[in-house]
Parts: sequence; C-alpha cells; structure tokens
Amino acid sequence: MCYHLKTNFGGTEAVIDDNCGVSKFYSIADILADGLKVKFINQVDDADTLDWDFKYKKHFLTLHYSIFNGVSILPHNTKGIAKENKAVIEVARFLEKNAY
Repeated sequence: MCYHLKTNFGGTEAVIDDNCGVSKFYSIADILADGLKVKFINQVDDADTLDWDFKYKKHFLTLHYSIFNGVSILPHNTKGIAKENKAVIEVARFLEKNAY
C-alpha cells in the first residue's frame, strides 16, 4: 500500500487509496485496531462518507472514506498542528508497511 500527502489549511491529509470501495475502508480500520490498538471513539456513517475518529499517541485523528475520494487519514482538528500532522504521517507509514 502506498500513500501520498496533501496539505490544506495547515493540516496534513494522508491519502491511503484514492480509488477504492468501502470494503477497503473497513479493512484499514481493522488493521489500525489490530496493529496500533486504536479504538474508534466516534463513528459517523453517511450515505457517501464515513468518518471514524480515533486517538493515536494523544492526538485525535480521523479515518475518512468518500465514494469520490477514497480513504484517507487526517487530523480531527481542521487547523492541524505540527504534532497532529506528524501523527497522520506515522499512521500512514504503519499502514504502508503492514497492509496487504
């Protein structure tokens, strides 16, 4: 699995897969839960998007899925700070090494 980074308004988004189905989102959620022992604390499931918040090393992040943009990880705070951005990159690197 390979990812690429986007930075908007100070927040870093790790795009895990920009062309996938919802089953890949659930697979990534399982990998995060099993491999990093994260617990999803808030799950918002809409018709076109899924947003599952979790805590990683004291930082609140969101696993995001959109039928238009695929799966990504981003800081929960829309004005991402440097430490949250670093956490996003760490999680993306973990997924790159441990998925598929």
